[in-house]
Amino acid sequence: MNYELLLPAGDLNRLKFAFIYGADAVYIGGYNYSLRANANNFSLEEIAEGVEFAHSLGKKVYVTVNMIFHNEDLGNLDEYLLELDRIGIDSFIVSDFAVIETIKRLELKTRFFISTQKSITNLETVKFYKDLGAYRVVLARECSRDDIKYIKENIDTELEVFIHGAMCTSYSGRCVLSNYVTLRDSNRGGCSQVCRFIFDNDTEDDFMIASKDLNMIDYISDLMDLKVESYKIEGRMKSLYYIATVCNAYRTIMDKKINGTLTDDDIVYYKKVLNRVSNRENIPQFYDKVPGVEGQYYSGRMEVSNKDFLGLVLDYNEDTKEATIEQRNKFSVGDTIEVFGPNTSVQKFNVEYIINSAGEKAQSASHAQEIVKVKIPFKVQENDILRVVIS
Repeated sequence: MNYELLLPAGDLNRLKFAFIYGADAVYIGGYNYSLRANANNFSLEEIAEGVEFAHSLGKKVYVTVNMIFHNEDLGNLDEYLLELDRIGIDSFIVSDFAVIETIKRLELKTRFFISTQKSITNLETVKFYKDLGAYRVVLARECSRDDIKYIKENIDTELEVFIHGAMCTSYSGRCVLSNYVTLRDSNRGGCSQVCRFIFDNDTEDDFMIASKDLNMIDYISDLMDLKVESYKIEGRMKSLYYIATVCNAYRTIMDKKINGTLTDDDIVYYKKVLNRVSNRENIPQFYDKVPGVEGQYYSGRMEVSNKDFLGLVLDYNEDTKEATIEQRNKFSVGDTIEVFGPNTSVQKFNVEYIINSAGEKAQSASHAQEIVKVKIPFKVQENDILRVVIS
């Protein structure tokens, strides 16, 4: 069977990087009706360009139309869905019955599946949405292995399961904290992540109610044995480096599982990679057991962004073995650097010299996005990434 690795994309550049780094499909939001109003999101012209790029690679683009609609939101819905259908997106991701009924009334050729906003945790609900015409459901992050296994064994509807990224303190799609505290509707794209606020309780210790992030790398093999079709990464507002790194990690693990070469050492290494790229702690959450205190932040939460992303390869000269690099974080002569990419296995090299944008030798690359040249003794390719060594 085919196992789909599904990545988020907050803009056209990240969409292309997700595909370059191994995603089978991406999910994106337009300017309207999406649950990430603070992301850059896509114009209709950009959606068309993204779809054309994806289809040229034999890959897919899903568009979220999954907010909870109020009366005033419905005015331009017909026109929007018709245009997405004309563009040729591969699926709508929906939650509101009004959208499902509109898709049917307009007799659109584009299929739809059900968003995590519906908090689906049981077989009967999956059956209900299948009867409405959904070919897939996104299960709630709160599902256990037994939940997933039971649903999968009793219906042929495709299942999509979150495997990495942020959790919701409430049941997926049921939070109104943001509405009450900041007047921003979390179910209409305005979540202000109140669960991550630090609250003063008039004692020595401030407190919070934030969940730790989800990381399912230990259980990817098990999910594949359950025949789950789609493996979803959260994070439409995440960086290009995050998208590339997380996609590369899970793509490698899934491919090794498929070809029978997956080892415990692979899991250990890529768990380190994933732990470094995220600035919050992460665990399997509900999959193996109901999380207790280890699944939650109460106090003392630290979110420190690292500076692992050192540069992006723009070009490589095989004769001189010099790579042209767009610098992202400081690195210096004498540093040992790790390189990885869509077609470049993880390798290390020592920085012998740096030639800056003025054509002069420099001790370090310290200017943001400066174009520099460094010697790399092995072949690298455009869009490969330089990072600190993961150990």
